[in-house]
Amino acid sequence: MKKVFKKIISEWLEKKLPDLVERDLPTKITSDVLSIIGPRRAGKTYFMFQIIKTLLKKTDKEEIVFIDFEDNRLAGLKPKDLDEIFIAHRELSSKSLKYLFFDEIQEIKQWSKFVRRLHNTQKYRIIISGSSSKLLSKEIATELRGRYTSRFITTFSFKEFLEFKKFKYSKITEHTEKKGILLKLFKEYLENGGYPEIIKLTDFYERKEKINNYYDTIFYKDIIERHKITNYDILEVLMNYLLNNYATIFSITQFEKFLKERGTHTSKKTISAYLKYLSEAFFIYAIEEFSYSTKKRLMRPKKIYLIDNGMISFLSTQFSPDKGRMLENLVLTELKRKQKAVYYYKEKQECDFLIKERTKISQAIQVTFDLNERNKKREFKGLLEAMKQFSLKEGLILTNDQEKELTIENKKIIIKPVWKWLLEQ
Repeated sequence: MKKVFKKIISEWLEKKLPDLVERDLPTKITSDVLSIIGPRRAGKTYFMFQIIKTLLKKTDKEEIVFIDFEDNRLAGLKPKDLDEIFIAHRELSSKSLKYLFFDEIQEIKQWSKFVRRLHNTQKYRIIISGSSSKLLSKEIATELRGRYTSRFITTFSFKEFLEFKKFKYSKITEHTEKKGILLKLFKEYLENGGYPEIIKLTDFYERKEKINNYYDTIFYKDIIERHKITNYDILEVLMNYLLNNYATIFSITQFEKFLKERGTHTSKKTISAYLKYLSEAFFIYAIEEFSYSTKKRLMRPKKIYLIDNGMISFLSTQFSPDKGRMLENLVLTELKRKQKAVYYYKEKQECDFLIKERTKISQAIQVTFDLNERNKKREFKGLLEAMKQFSLKEGLILTNDQEKELTIENKKIIIKPVWKWLLEQ
């Protein structure tokens, strides 16, 4: 195996780093193991390269090693073979290793013992990443006994999307002819999402095929294989149901009835477990209805959102996706990207999002594609009820492209385009 590692390390030292769209995340490395987690194909490996690019300003490349454990040349690698990485490096370089980048390390049995042993030597800075199906944050905490920090990597933000498209935005942009280009790009982002590999493609069918591949990997590798599910028809029905009923409250009881009407029977416990698996695999976000009671939050139905709008556009069976729900899904993915504590509000009225900071609700947000005579009464009522409930002086309504400030019942309501809100984040 030493010869294989020598070949891989030689290739690493010789090859140039790919062109990068730098992610809006800190790249600082501490003595803790850095774990990079997030959905499949969201750019975890490229974020590793971004960290390496920063290191190379002050560090010799020979002091860094990058190993992708999904490399087919490493098939059959055993835990005892891992030390040969250091022997191979020593034969290639006179420099001592300082930084270890291990991609898809979960492919190796007992990887945690290896990483823990290296960490205990205090010789190295260690950065690991892996597929969401096997390297979830809760598992890392157990495996490394708390000796880690994590970075959550999801699909491109709108800022990153514009950077990829080489579009430079400033506050002056919206007052120039470039605003038309900006709005066109926002429409593309809203409909196609932020998967890096999807953004690179221009053909609809190539994009659809790529998204289908992501879906299949989540379905088979992250859920079927991981949880050893033998009867996966129900899981497939559930995933397709969520692709068409995102940004809505999901009732396990109603879904159970939906299955019975189609001649399929299963338990509420099974449906609940499948929802948990889909959330762990970063296929969906499931947000709770706000309550000060933990028991009530757990008992009440979740509101379900998809990880990226590309899943909706290319996999939903609806003839025409609901633009309002797509906009709401986009807002939720941004809030999750910023790792906000998000809930939905439902009493007499409904409000799409409540943001909690520490022990208090700090913001109420309503999302609608277009605020008009048919819906504004409902939108205002839901927002105002939430604002009064949590003593908020200001509320936010996010729309496709409307902007205004109002005062209603001594409460300030800001109406703002989602694209502008995204660029302010």
